[in-house]
Amino acid sequence: MGEEDYSLRVQIMQAKPILAVVLLQFGYAGLSIIAKYALDAGMNHYTFVVYRHVIAAAVIAPFAIVLERKRWPRMTFSIFTKIMLMGLLEPVIDQNLYYVGMKITTATFATAMTNIIPAFTFLVALVLRLEKVNLRRLHSQAKVVGTLVTVGGAMLMTLVKGPAPDLPWTKGRHYHQSSTNRQQHPIKGALMITAGCVCWACFMNLQAHAVKSYPAQLSLTTLICLMGALEGAIVTLIIEHSNASIWVIPKGPTLCAVLYGGIVCSAIAIYIQGVIMGEKGPVFVSSFNPLSMIIVAILSSFIFAEALYLGRVLGAVVIIIGLYLILWGKSKDQPDGVQLVPIDQQMARMNGNAETLNGDSVTKVIPVEECV
Repeated sequence: MGEEDYSLRVQIMQAKPILAVVLLQFGYAGLSIIAKYALDAGMNHYTFVVYRHVIAAAVIAPFAIVLERKRWPRMTFSIFTKIMLMGLLEPVIDQNLYYVGMKITTATFATAMTNIIPAFTFLVALVLRLEKVNLRRLHSQAKVVGTLVTVGGAMLMTLVKGPAPDLPWTKGRHYHQSSTNRQQHPIKGALMITAGCVCWACFMNLQAHAVKSYPAQLSLTTLICLMGALEGAIVTLIIEHSNASIWVIPKGPTLCAVLYGGIVCSAIAIYIQGVIMGEKGPVFVSSFNPLSMIIVAILSSFIFAEALYLGRVLGAVVIIIGLYLILWGKSKDQPDGVQLVPIDQQMARMNGNAETLNGDSVTKVIPVEECV
């Protein structure tokens, strides 16, 4: 019975990061739907970004003060520089470029472009040596192929339609997409969205690097959101200095989008993302990004009666295959010659090498030769 409990506990520990990242994508998918109402209602994207991160910092700061006050790392110039850069990369540059690029193209085009994030994250991680790849090893090949397959599936899901089968919950309902006469600039929009995706990939890798030198995750999240709000406010004041009305938040969907984006997609998402990347790396987190397309497509089918085209279904299947390859490759990243050893044996042989989870003894992967 003890071995069964031990095996179950290990499986739960291994499943936690996967479940957390999947829930993260549900949060991002919800924001895609809610933010649509806010932007259509006239919410300025610059102030949306600022207020979103002000709320995020206000929500997460009390937890950081109460839970991490006694173990705050020393703030060095290097850490402060990283926080400033992270606040500029994702909250300011990435989000604003994405919204502007979407305005001068289409929402579908912008969504398709964001699915290059896993590929960019993978490349940046290789440059920063946060991800190890040995193309002679099968599991490394699986990670590379899985990343390409995931991006390809996301593009297939967005660009290929095919027939739309009649679903029980869409019968008798019709989806109407509003049309505008706004002139589109696909090349300019593609460049802006691509630049935003590069910023997001750099942010994820920089966050994965920062958590090693500043392990207080709640405090780091608070500082990133504060810096993003401050830098975003400066950018907004420079660009929209003659339009003071943009700072007024009307009630309704706009307020809901600001609260939801700040609490769920900034405060909680950045914190959980940092925790997972500290263990699994940035590529693991970014590889789940196309999953939000599947969630949005399903939710749009129910909420807006939007047609669920065969191309989207096939693309979703390809994404799942790609994610499986990446997960399999990451699971084989453990070096050869390791095994799970009970915690009491580790403590008896290696002083200070034990780990605990929720007060219960668990196991730690250590080399076999050290446990002889």
